[in-house]
Amino acid sequence: MPNLENLRKQAKLYVRWHRERYHPVAAQIRALLPRFKEHSDREILDREFKLSDAQELVARQSGFDSWQVLTASLQNGGEATRPRSAAPTLVAVEAQAFVADIAASCAFYTAKLGFKVAFTYGEPPFYGQVERDGARLNLRMVCEPVFVGDIREREHLLAAVFTLDSAGALRALFLEYQAAGVAFHQTLHQEPWGARNFIVRDPDGNLLLFASPST
Repeated sequence: MPNLENLRKQAKLYVRWHRERYHPVAAQIRALLPRFKEHSDREILDREFKLSDAQELVARQSGFDSWQVLTASLQNGGEATRPRSAAPTLVAVEAQAFVADIAASCAFYTAKLGFKVAFTYGEPPFYGQVERDGARLNLRMVCEPVFVGDIREREHLLAAVFTLDSAGALRALFLEYQAAGVAFHQTLHQEPWGARNFIVRDPDGNLLLFASPST
C-alpha cells in the first residue's frame, strides 16, 4: 500500500495540473470519475475541480470507491478488501507522432489534413493533440532524431492508422488531400486482401495511413 502522505501530495498535484489546464489529466478525470464521463477535455478543465475531487481520483486509481475507504484501509494496515470490479475495459487509444515543432505541426494538420487543435501544452509548447471527427493524434516534440536514417521510408513504419467507413469516403479524402498539396508516401490503391488505403507523409516524416474496406 502507498504512503498516505504521498497520496495527499498526488491529489494536490492533480489539482494544480487541472488549474494549469494540463490536458492529459482531463482524460484521467473523465475515465475514473463518473460525473465527468460525458465531458470533453475543455469542459472538464473549465469546471471546478476541488481537492476532494482529486482525492477521489487518487482513491479510484488505487482501487477504492472513495478517499475515506482508502484512508481507512491505510490506517488499518492496508488490510481492507478492495471492491470487486469487472475486468478492465480499454475505452480508447491515441497514436503519438514525434515532431520538431509543435506549432508548425499543428499548422500542417489543420491547414492540410483538416484536423483541428484540441490543445497544446507548455510555453513554448512541447506537447499537443489534433483531432478530426473521432480520430485523435498526439504530437510530442523531440529535439533529436528518433529513427535511424531513412528506416521509416524503407520499412514503411507507420505513426498512425486512421480508418474510414467506406471506399467512397476514402477516395473523397484522398482527393481532398491531393488538392491541398499533401505529400504522399503511397497514393490510393487496393491491397491484395481487399483493403484500400493511402499513406500521407507529414513534414517530420511521420507516415499516416488512411484505410477503408474495399467497398
